Amino acid sequence: MPRANGRNFRELRPVTIERHYLKYAEGSALISIGDTCLICSASIEDKVPPFLRNSGMGWLTAEYSLLPRATKERTVREAAKGRLSGRTQEIQRLIGRALRSVTDLQALGERTIWIDCDVIQADGGTRTAAITGSFVALVDALATLTKDEANARLPVRDFLAAVSVGLVNGEMLLDLDFEEDAAAWVDMNIVMTASGRLVEVQGTAEKEPFTREEMNAMLELGMEGIAALVEVQRQALGPLADKVGGKNE
Repeated sequence: MPRANGRNFRELRPVTIERHYLKYAEGSALISIGDTCLICSASIEDKVPPFLRNSGMGWLTAEYSLLPRATKERTVREAAKGRLSGRTQEIQRLIGRALRSVTDLQALGERTIWIDCDVIQADGGTRTAAITGSFVALVDALATLTKDEANARLPVRDFLAAVSVGLVNGEMLLDLDFEEDAAAWVDMNIVMTASGRLVEVQGTAEKEPFTREEMNAMLELGMEGIAALVEVQRQALGPLADKVGGKNE
């Protein structure tokens, strides 16, 4: 099927990541994937939730929000409703779980990293873009903890990114935009490390069940997309990328 901007089935939308987008956050990034744009920030707080006090371990948690005119029609702010939607809570937990999976919480000490993801324009794939952009913000925030140690490795074990894959009108496609997502027979979100280890797979048959072979093919296609996204992250981080992974020397 023809895709917007003439993309082939295994091609990502154009991806850009701009670091240090916010003045005050320890780490921040503006990520654009096609027409989907988010501001991601990482803030460090010198305390942990009660269940981790005196444990020597740190914590990482995430919040996610959609600005009212990020979509074609205005969305009511959830603060005005007085409660978070189930979708927002699910995405927040996904972002937090994903980033915790590659963060050395023991090395972090009794600190909390707050990840904030604000969608300023939505055209599909906001949760996957949030994870990919937040990883860059997280690395910058962690770098502030080791800024006086020239050769120190950061307390993050591996690169992390996320991408969507789907079956649309019988065709397998990488990185679905909104129109493709709305028409998808199968919609899958894949969170994976640079080394190819799976963190989370969310796959749903919207029209009819899919086969094990189709699932494996979608995972392979997703892995290609993750590799491309990690390369964008590396380019954005520059020399700091070399401090990701391994243990402190």
